[in-house]
Amino acid sequence: MIYRPLQSMLSRLDPERAHELGLTGLRWSRPLGVARLLAGGVPLLERQLLGLRFPNPVGLAAGLDKNGDCIRGLAALGFGFVEVGTVTPRPQSGNPKPRIFRLAGRRALINRLGFNNKGVDYLVARVAASGYQGILGINIGKNADTPTEQAVDDYLYCMDRVYPYADYITVNLSSPNTKGLRDLQHGGLLDELLASVKAAQLRLSVSWSRYVPLVVKISPDMTDEQTLALARALVAHHIDAVAATNTTLSRYGVNGQRHADQVGGLSGPPLQHRSNEVIRLLADELRGALPIIGIGGVESVEDAVAKLHAGASLIQLYTGLVYRGPGLVGEIVRGLRARERSLGDVPGLADAPY
Repeated sequence: MIYRPLQSMLSRLDPERAHELGLTGLRWSRPLGVARLLAGGVPLLERQLLGLRFPNPVGLAAGLDKNGDCIRGLAALGFGFVEVGTVTPRPQSGNPKPRIFRLAGRRALINRLGFNNKGVDYLVARVAASGYQGILGINIGKNADTPTEQAVDDYLYCMDRVYPYADYITVNLSSPNTKGLRDLQHGGLLDELLASVKAAQLRLSVSWSRYVPLVVKISPDMTDEQTLALARALVAHHIDAVAATNTTLSRYGVNGQRHADQVGGLSGPPLQHRSNEVIRLLADELRGALPIIGIGGVESVEDAVAKLHAGASLIQLYTGLVYRGPGLVGEIVRGLRARERSLGDVPGLADAPY
C-alpha cells in the first residue's frame, strides 16, 4: 500500500527518469529503514550454490543498478543476492534517448539502453565504498566501439578490475542492444572468449587466493540447437553457471500494445514462457553439470516456482519489481518458504553444492 502512491507518481514520468529517481530515493531512504519497511518481512531460505551461501534464492538482475550506486539500498529490499552492471571498460553514454518504453498493459518493458554506464573503475570505487557484505554479482560487457573480434580484451580488462570485489562475475554475451554482441554466443568467437575468461579466472584465483565463479548470461532468441551447442561449450570450458535469459527481440504476446514496435529488448511476463523453455532445455542437456539462474517474467511466487520446476536453482527479478514494487521480494520468498516441504524435490529448492 505504501508503494502505490509512489508508483503512481513515477509512472507519470519518463521511464528512465523514474528509474533514476527511484534509485536515488532508495539510496537516501535506506538509512531511515524505509526500504525494509517497503519490503516487509523477508525470511531466511538459505541455499548453497557456487560455493556461496545465499540467504534466499531471489536475486536482483543486472541492469537496474549499472554503476553500483545503490547496492545497500537494493539489498535492503530483501534480495538474497544483488547483481550490478553491465559495466564496460570505459564509460559510455549508451544509445540515444528515449530508450526505455513501458508496455503497461502487459506489465512489460522494452529497453535499448546499450550498456550506458560510468565505466568499470567508477563501479569498483562504488562497490568498495558501499561496505556491502552480502552476495554481489558483477556483470561485465564490452564497449560499443570495440570490434567484436576484440571483445575478449574488454571482458578480461573488466575481470581484472572487478575480481577482488565480486562474489561471482557474469559475462554478458546476450544483450540485443550492442551491435555484434550476440555473435559471441556461437562458434569460434565463443570458444575463444570462454577459454580466455576461464584462464583469467584461474590466474586471478591464485593472485587473490579466492575462487570467484563465472556465470554466462545467454539470449532467449537462439534456436534450440544453438542453445544446446552453447550449453555444451560451457561445460567443456568449465564455466560455473549459466543465466537464462536476457531480454528478447520477439514481440510475441505484445502485438498491438503501445510501443510494441520500438527497437530493443523486451522483458516482463511476455518473456516468461520462452525463458522457461530455455531453462528446461538447458536442464535436460546439462543434467546438473552446472546450475541455472532463471530470469524473465517473474512477478509472483507461482512464476518463481515455474522457473524452479523448469530447472533453475536461483531466480532474478527486474521488471517485476518495477510493476509490483519492493514488496515482491518478500512475497516470493515467503511463498517459497511456505511451499518448501511440498517442493522438496525441485532442484532449485534443495541445497546444491555444485
